[in-house]
Amino acid sequence: MIKFLDLQKINLQHQEEIERKLLEVFRSGWYLMGGELTHFEKNLSNYIGSKHAIGVANGLDALRLILRAYIELGFMNPGDEVIVPSNTYIASILAISDNGLIPVLVEPDTKTYNIDISKIEEKITPKTKAILIVHLYGRIIFSEELKKLAGKHTLKIIEDNAQAIGAEWNGLKSGNLGDAAGFSFYPGKNLGALGDAGAITTNDEKLNKTIRALANYGSNQKYVNIYKGLNSRLDEIQAAVLDVKLKYIDKENNIRRNIAKRYISDILNPKIILPENPEAEKEHVWHVFVIRSEKREELQAYLTEHGIQTLIHYPIPPHKQEAYKEWEMLPLPISEKIHQEVLSLPISPVMEEEEIQKVIEVLNRF
Repeated sequence: MIKFLDLQKINLQHQEEIERKLLEVFRSGWYLMGGELTHFEKNLSNYIGSKHAIGVANGLDALRLILRAYIELGFMNPGDEVIVPSNTYIASILAISDNGLIPVLVEPDTKTYNIDISKIEEKITPKTKAILIVHLYGRIIFSEELKKLAGKHTLKIIEDNAQAIGAEWNGLKSGNLGDAAGFSFYPGKNLGALGDAGAITTNDEKLNKTIRALANYGSNQKYVNIYKGLNSRLDEIQAAVLDVKLKYIDKENNIRRNIAKRYISDILNPKIILPENPEAEKEHVWHVFVIRSEKREELQAYLTEHGIQTLIHYPIPPHKQEAYKEWEMLPLPISEKIHQEVLSLPISPVMEEEEIQKVIEVLNRF
């Protein structure tokens, strides 16, 4: 079986370095808010190009904390609106509603699967305070048009960068395009921890200080609580592992890009809709390689029969989830069509040549 993602093999590439760091942390006796976290935050901010990086417990908390900090700073209030793509993973939307804010769903562009920037302005109201963009599947979504739109309406641009670490737009890294960005280091991400982990990047000093306090029980001084905060901290073990793997992210992303090129050039089956490869190749880090087919279930079963594991990102659109049943009748036909047809192929920095070739050959025979 060609695994969808061989996490064990990915991590074993760095076994010696990771084991050494784990032993150092174990022997140090310091497991939270220590030197490993400080070191990783510094290296992450340097890599992204942002002034600040804040390690937190997971990617959902990263987005929750950004929005909560804007509320504490008075820029937002419960009941305000945040524009968000209608075909994202549910975490992007949960972060908004968890803060008492209103998600406003905008359909995607079928070429990129990212939010259709041309459809945003018609959704803006006096209650709109931010646009939460999602670099879905690893492809950046950003433009001068988006920047001007945000400036015109005094909106924050928040990046959900859970899937696109290392991607670039006009020489800037994702995570340093808007006002703040949330990262997930879930094990299956391009930069994956050995458990749940996340981070926030920003160039805003006030936001940085507010988020750091909120994530630490609302405290910036022990036993002094200025906010009704959370407990969302990146521990020393995960920080140490991520710091090792961060050194290799560009190399591993380039391997993903090369596999994507092969798939796009060599999969010739007209029954399969391939993703668009952007002209600026650094705009995509191919967290997942998503194809579409009107016969998805049949195709997935066929690939399984031939020893190729696939996943669906994502089978149910947010407005059709029970958690948001009040949206069930929203007219979002593009999102619904995408969710009915998408299928993710194996792609990772440890795929062997014969595995890549087999995926191509099997798909062409379908």
